[in-house]
Amino acid sequence: MKLTEIKNTILQIIENNVDNDKKLHEICSFLKNEIEYYDWVGFYFKNGDKNELKLMQFAGKPTEHVIIPFGKGICGQVALSNQNFIVQDVSEQDNYISCGLDVKSEIVVPLFKNGKNIGQIDIDSHQKNPFTKEDEQLLEYICEQVSKFI
Repeated sequence: MKLTEIKNTILQIIENNVDNDKKLHEICSFLKNEIEYYDWVGFYFKNGDKNELKLMQFAGKPTEHVIIPFGKGICGQVALSNQNFIVQDVSEQDNYISCGLDVKSEIVVPLFKNGKNIGQIDIDSHQKNPFTKEDEQLLEYICEQVSKFI
């Protein structure tokens, strides 16, 4: 992973586009295309005053999980814990919402604005054990940058 190059491209996407939805979609598409084991990339955000997440922009196969209650699945757990969650093998996770038979692992990193968890970036992979500390650092960086324009 060429971390510096990826970060620079993320900044270019953010700076070059005016529309927030387009920025989020381009970030998702770029990550999915750039990192071979990122098979689905999406942003979930808190759905108003409800204790649930709503899928906003994503790249990959469409999912039926456009609304996720807090506490349910990996994303719902991150909404409550405010902590990164890496699952290298989803078959070992009791509270996992299956997004497809191909998904073998998942990483979710919360997105904070003014100290408050407002959403997250969610990555699914068709490989077991693909995620590294570099992935976690990259996604934290992306969430930090996204929080500046959301």
